[in-house]
Amino acid sequence: MQQNTATHPDTQFERASKQTTPKQRTVLIAGCGDVGSALGLLLLDQDHKVIGLRRNINQLPQGIQGISADLSQIDQLKSTLADILYCDTLVYCAAATNHSEQGYTEAYINGLKNVLTALPYPPKHIFFTSSTGVYHQSDHDWVDEESECKPSRFSGQIMLQAENIVQQGTIPSTVVRFSGIYGPGRNHLINKVKQGDVAAKEPLKYTNRIHRDDCAGVLCHLINKQFNQAQLEQCYLASDDTPASMFDVTHWLAGQLNSMTTTETISRITGSKRCSNQRLKDSGYSFKYPSYQEGYKELLKTE
Repeated sequence: MQQNTATHPDTQFERASKQTTPKQRTVLIAGCGDVGSALGLLLLDQDHKVIGLRRNINQLPQGIQGISADLSQIDQLKSTLADILYCDTLVYCAAATNHSEQGYTEAYINGLKNVLTALPYPPKHIFFTSSTGVYHQSDHDWVDEESECKPSRFSGQIMLQAENIVQQGTIPSTVVRFSGIYGPGRNHLINKVKQGDVAAKEPLKYTNRIHRDDCAGVLCHLINKQFNQAQLEQCYLASDDTPASMFDVTHWLAGQLNSMTTTETISRITGSKRCSNQRLKDSGYSFKYPSYQEGYKELLKTE
């Protein structure tokens, strides 16, 4: 991938500097959807300038400067990003529009390359949101950032390729691997349990998850460490403290919902592993929802 390593002309850098306060930083969130918007609000609370790039900017929270563009359209990106003279941080958190090999390639590889090519000047740091789908383990063992990754599914393979693009580039970068994200608007599991459907006890399948608010919190935490010139690792695994079987999760939900269980069809087709968040916690992050029980209890208040 070609990186633009041109230096900032003094006049343009001065113009960009005048747009922010001395302590204010500019963060460009490419693919500013659910997680990106939540992150943007946290950064706005800290008085940073936040630019959200997505197709439909009407759904962006107030305060985030919206840029409407399609990540797959390089010419459109070059035109819309031309006025961004400088950004401290690029957060690439796009999502595939469809679960296909082409959809994943467009979102995580081509879109990433397009944004980096279209930016007039490279950011100081890139944060790339990846997935624990890059792991292949299925033996219930613990995995961390140093565990081997040999994904058999196209989704994990493409995500791993995208990670390598970021990490092998010339711009300092950090990959954040999220486990299964749940939170507001993500009610599929709750709805299944309401209908009486739960997971069987056997075979044992560990699941790992993280609340949407903690996804945003993790990114904000790491971005602030970067702003403070702290040394960051190249990769962080972001998952809550409590891997649990889908049997335990769905039966606990059924108890909370007072639902009568009638079927056991909820299953997972991926492997069974337990994700360690020790590196992330060692960095100083404290989870808002350390287990699925705290997170789902909050969601169920609106049910």
